[in-house]
Amino acid sequence: MNYSLFVTLSLALTTSVLADHGQDVRCREIAFSQAAEQRDAIRFASFIDTDARFVGASVLRGPAAIAEGWSAFFAADGPAIKWRPQVIEVLSDGTLALSRGPYRLTVTDENGVMSQSWGTFNSVWRRQPDGTWKIVFDAGSMAAEPPADDVRALLDGEVECPR
Repeated sequence: MNYSLFVTLSLALTTSVLADHGQDVRCREIAFSQAAEQRDAIRFASFIDTDARFVGASVLRGPAAIAEGWSAFFAADGPAIKWRPQVIEVLSDGTLALSRGPYRLTVTDENGVMSQSWGTFNSVWRRQPDGTWKIVFDAGSMAAEPPADDVRALLDGEVECPR
């Protein structure tokens, strides 16, 4: 086999593997959001790496502390949150990935008045020895204004991931 053919085949295989990893991370991120949307604390925690850090007003460390810190989202009358990835980037060695996209937070006050706020999340995922992806870092920031129609459509669109 000549060198240029070897390089071409290697690049094609690497690109294919990274695309597969990107799709895996995309679907894991969506499933992670769906666990929060369905108020399933146990399933939510199953996506979190044992050494994870969620950074907000404080730093939450590990699945138990993170699930506890997010407990309001699991209460029947608590706020609702939904997010979807817009950008997925996977390292060349396939061990870490970044997922970034919009989120929508919906709160209903004591008078039944619903309000929404928007923002952007950033998640870092690590591929586990069994090939699954778990989140190791997460942070978000509030948006200054409501998102454009295409971002709203992303949050309200159909999910295209195998179950």
